[in-house]
Amino acid sequence: MAKTLLPIPDTVPALPREVDHNRHLPATAALQWLALGWRDLWDRPLPSLLYGVGIALLSLLTIGAMVTFGWVQILFPALAGFLVVGPLLATGLYEKSRRLEAGEHVSFWNMVFPGRGGGTHLLYVGTILLMLMLVWMRAAVLLYALFFGVRPFPGADDLVNMLLTTPTGISLMLTGTAIGGLFAAFAFGISAFSIPMMLDRRLDAFSAMGLSMSLVWNNMPAALLWAAIVLILTAIGVGTALVGLIIIFPLLGHATWHAYAAVRE
Repeated sequence: MAKTLLPIPDTVPALPREVDHNRHLPATAALQWLALGWRDLWDRPLPSLLYGVGIALLSLLTIGAMVTFGWVQILFPALAGFLVVGPLLATGLYEKSRRLEAGEHVSFWNMVFPGRGGGTHLLYVGTILLMLMLVWMRAAVLLYALFFGVRPFPGADDLVNMLLTTPTGISLMLTGTAIGGLFAAFAFGISAFSIPMMLDRRLDAFSAMGLSMSLVWNNMPAALLWAAIVLILTAIGVGTALVGLIIIFPLLGHATWHAYAAVRE
């Protein structure tokens, strides 16, 4: 019985093209993002400053609660974990910069309740960041036990002396910094652009986090300098008894929106 041969198409369907996430940004692009963030901060500044006051008060209340309940031993890991959850806390600042860019009305109410974005997907990203912070805090407690054994925490008064003047304390500091850096790098990768992206394009959580990681990886010079700026300014804000966060946190939040605007398609 003769077989029927199917005709061979003249053209073969093209494969999906490879998406290039390299925006060819110089490292100094991070300084431009900071300058644009400064401009947004002082364009209708009251909502941004109120936002900064709210973050500073929330941080002070958290530290006060930790001292009251005797959780001083996790105070330093918690302060480091602020860098992990910071991108989520800055959602309202992204919304203000988005509205300024679009020429829309800006108010403090709009910033606290953006009324757009990923909804439950935004909550999902926030949950992942919070879980990363909690895991890092637990890892810090385990590191203390590994280096000093299972013994009571010496107290806040002796903490600095113990960490900086003893060989075991210095080893703990170096190891903890390295491990904490891994947590911070992963958190930065998935959150650097994902939350502004979800506000702008309403993507789902997995797509936004994956795109954020790819954009960070393919624009490493600018991303590294931006991460260093965030770390240094946050340290200054914490070092000023959190008063500096009133200006520094809104500045970084607005600048993060412009970092996203520089890499979006």
